[in-house]
Amino acid sequence: MSHRLHTLMTGGDFFEGPRWRRGRWWVSDFYRHGVYTVTPDGEAEKILDVPGQPSGLGWMPDGSLLVVSMRDRQLLRRWPDGQVTTHADLSAHAPWHCNDMVVDGHGRAWVGNFGFDMMSGANPVTTCLLRVDPDGSVTEVADGLAFPNGAVISPDGRALIVGESMAGRLTAFTIGQDGALADRRVHAQLGKAPPLTSAEETMAGLTLAPDGCCLDAKEHIWVADALGGGCMRVAPGGDIAETIEPPEGQSFFACMLGGPEGRTLLLCCAPDSSEHRRAGAGEATLLTCEVDTPHAGYP
Repeated sequence: MSHRLHTLMTGGDFFEGPRWRRGRWWVSDFYRHGVYTVTPDGEAEKILDVPGQPSGLGWMPDGSLLVVSMRDRQLLRRWPDGQVTTHADLSAHAPWHCNDMVVDGHGRAWVGNFGFDMMSGANPVTTCLLRVDPDGSVTEVADGLAFPNGAVISPDGRALIVGESMAGRLTAFTIGQDGALADRRVHAQLGKAPPLTSAEETMAGLTLAPDGCCLDAKEHIWVADALGGGCMRVAPGGDIAETIEPPEGQSFFACMLGGPEGRTLLLCCAPDSSEHRRAGAGEATLLTCEVDTPHAGYP
């Protein structure tokens, strides 16, 4: 189907981690250092200041909001009464900035990290995926991942699929009852997986970089391509069923299904992801379009 894009909000610096909850969109803005809610008619409210730069969002069963604080590698918890505490310290496990996250129905948070200083052009290396249990304990559940980024969990809670941005693929795991990951497999190879050598060589070899993503009721995954290739609906096995192209000169960096019927796709859009160009520029936008198949699973 053809997708007509509508502007929900302008004036952001860099939006990430979009979610839908209780009739509102929730989104992090990296460089305005805040978590915002946005109503379907575009009215925004800053909910939480995150000096350490917010990214992934999710909720505990008691309604507490979990927020990844990227630079200090903390997982914050905003309790239902508004109190904010540190839920977990990830700094002993994540070698560089933490990033996106998915929280399952048990309140377990699965958190990715950069693994290296991407913004300064350091050479890329693989890194780990972390699980934070409801009591705040941290476990490394997978390693050797090339920039683990956006992730989804199936409605039954048994499968986790994470985007490896530096490998052009979606990688799947089976989740055990104890939260251990097993049966690692390629869910979809979407682009080339270049060797991790120098930053210049690796980036030149990438043809697609999966970023933020969400799952629909037909087990397709909507995933944003941080290299500007649009937002793709990926079928099980890796075929591209649909693609939504970004406006000229823009890229999509994350997406989420929501709205009253779960069929509104929110897209986080910006010219690029460079901290030096985005911070203070106010050029990021939130766009929406309507799709056929509603949201499923987590987030």
